[in-house]
Amino acid sequence: MNPLYERFPWLLMARRNVSRTPVRSALAALGIVIGVLAIASLGVFGTTLQYSVTQNLGDVGNDVTVSPAADTGEQYLSDRDVRDIERAVTTETVVPVKQDRGVVTYGRQRTAVALYGIERPGRLFEARDGRIPSPLRSGVLVGSTLADSLDVHAGNSLSVDGKTYRVKAVLESQGGITALNPGSGLVVPPGAIDHAGYDQVVVRAESAATANASAQNIRERLNDRQERVNVFEYASLTSQISNVFGVVNTFLIGVGSISLVVAGVSILNVMLMSAVERRQEIGVLRAVGYQKRDVLVIMLAEAVLLGIVGGGVGVLLSMAAGLVINQVVLGDPLFTFSAANLGYFGAAFAFAFVTSLLSGLYPAWKAANRNPVEALRS
Repeated sequence: MNPLYERFPWLLMARRNVSRTPVRSALAALGIVIGVLAIASLGVFGTTLQYSVTQNLGDVGNDVTVSPAADTGEQYLSDRDVRDIERAVTTETVVPVKQDRGVVTYGRQRTAVALYGIERPGRLFEARDGRIPSPLRSGVLVGSTLADSLDVHAGNSLSVDGKTYRVKAVLESQGGITALNPGSGLVVPPGAIDHAGYDQVVVRAESAATANASAQNIRERLNDRQERVNVFEYASLTSQISNVFGVVNTFLIGVGSISLVVAGVSILNVMLMSAVERRQEIGVLRAVGYQKRDVLVIMLAEAVLLGIVGGGVGVLLSMAAGLVINQVVLGDPLFTFSAANLGYFGAAFAFAFVTSLLSGLYPAWKAANRNPVEALRS
């Protein structure tokens, strides 16, 4: 005999009792499988979706934008404002930006585009074709989308509002959400835009925490007496997105939990039927010396056994589903075994175990408290 069964004979009895009605037991376990699969798979899907969106956001949480406050009546930030911003931060990159609209002519193609006047664009962007000069005093940088649309390359010449510029570089696609994305526009020397002030200043930090500290310093320095500027932290945007996905994940898991509760009711029904059908057997067990506690343990072991088997199969199927989901969405099936997803697998299995245990309590109690004489008579 198996040493485990020798040490725990009630476990052998529970296994045999479950195998007496294989179809009924299999259907009860199937309910657990479906519940665990629903909880774990929906949790994995929510985590994958959140990770995908967060990856698309890139390092946007490291950026802070500063613009003129509406109440001041000022349209632009002054050179003094830029100097104050530079004093408020330390190692962060500070990039003043002018903005305007213009008409680009290349060959027979004409299109209206956004213009960004930036002296040192290499601090924010990278070149896909050509080289970004620092500082940018002549020529233009073409956004990737606009370059593809016009079929423009580094070294070509184009016209902006009647003035001819040489293309110094085509910018790399930014992707996701960024504080400044000139994909469909042009980066020009600041002097090419005819106003003295700056529309905004982009502050790029090394991390979201540093960006938050920089934003606080800018507010304290520039808005100490009067609200001169508006400061927007992109880290707050990523935080809001994470909170939204947290709510979505909770909702998805709640939906999946309903199926596991239904499975618990199924186990309750199976155990009640088992207790009724085995009245004489329970009476014999009590007559030969089994205590109420022994009968209770045997009946509970049957319910828990169904939960363990169903939960184990459900977790394995959930992992297989997670591999498919992460391959399709992220192209990385191994993300299925990230810490967050392993937590969902563990939680789903634990929920299945607890549901089975609770579902077996009443039938086990009822069977254990049955009068042995009445049970034998029946």
